[in-house]
Amino acid sequence: MTEITRVPLQPIAKGSLTKLWIGIIALILIGAGVAYAAIPQGLQVETITEGTGPTPEEGQVVFVKYVGTLANGEEFDRSQQMPFPAGLLPEGTPMLLERGAVIDGFVDGLTQMRQGGTYRLEIPAEQAYGAEPPPGSPIAPNSDLTFEVELVDIMSREEAEQRFRALQEMMSSQMGAPPAGAPIQ
Repeated sequence: MTEITRVPLQPIAKGSLTKLWIGIIALILIGAGVAYAAIPQGLQVETITEGTGPTPEEGQVVFVKYVGTLANGEEFDRSQQMPFPAGLLPEGTPMLLERGAVIDGFVDGLTQMRQGGTYRLEIPAEQAYGAEPPPGSPIAPNSDLTFEVELVDIMSREEAEQRFRALQEMMSSQMGAPPAGAPIQ
């Protein structure tokens, strides 16, 4: 017959088990914090004034008023009022809401806005100009950008093109030139 040797176990000191669990929980929280810090934060959209109109979709033309700043607060761009006759086109700078026409972060941010609202966009470098900012601009490579944007109006691409053609024809007729597309005599 085989005899089993018994080893006496020492009792766990009072509070040791609690300390062990606290240590495990602390390690899990530290690990989660490190993992969270390593994740790129991405585009941030902050509502300054909530809009009441629709939200634009890619492929539409938006009319916006904006100011772009660098991380140090230096302004690098500002929308300019277009010299359009009153009533023909909305106020603001027209932009085709399409990737390649504007930076990706602007497209992604605008599609989260509502017409009539003002928003703050914080765009990380990878959704802005990345390592290749526009030549001659004050934007350094890999710069995060901030924009304060008012979404004035939204139009379909077709409607915007019609209005721009009408504007072109109106300006041509005022200058005595034949309208765009008219046969030259």
